[in-house]
Amino acid sequence: MIYIFLAEGFEEIEALTPADLLRRAGKEVRLIGLTGREVKGAHGITVVADSVAAETDVSGAECLILPGGMPGTLNLDASGYVDEAIRTVWREGGRLAAICAAPLVLGRRGYLDGKEAICFPGFEKELKGAKISEKVAVTDGRITTGKGMEYALDFAKELVRVLG
Repeated sequence: MIYIFLAEGFEEIEALTPADLLRRAGKEVRLIGLTGREVKGAHGITVVADSVAAETDVSGAECLILPGGMPGTLNLDASGYVDEAIRTVWREGGRLAAICAAPLVLGRRGYLDGKEAICFPGFEKELKGAKISEKVAVTDGRITTGKGMEYALDFAKELVRVLG
């Protein structure tokens, strides 16, 4: 199972494009709303999640995807549930994927130390020494990151490739 977090203020295309392509590739994908089932994105699009965090157990997840966008990322960063979900997936050997500014979430938790990551210019120091790249990157098959909406489709295609 692949889970995608939806935070208020997320960039819709960065969550919905991977969901669509992964489903077309035959993957089972569930959208998780952190504050409720109806989540409003940055462009005014409301997305209805499959479940909410309180009723979702990510144990055994193949991949956990964090959406991009600064408001959404900051929302995720403040969530204790997200912390525990990231730890669970990481501990069990699942993949963590993040696009846009979401590497900040993983960086603050130490998961990107010494690894390649991409983020908006000016936020490099937030990544605690992570290597910054100019392209969509896959590091050790566990963390995939992308930069901004322009990379949403490339990010999604790379996830489909990596997850087989």
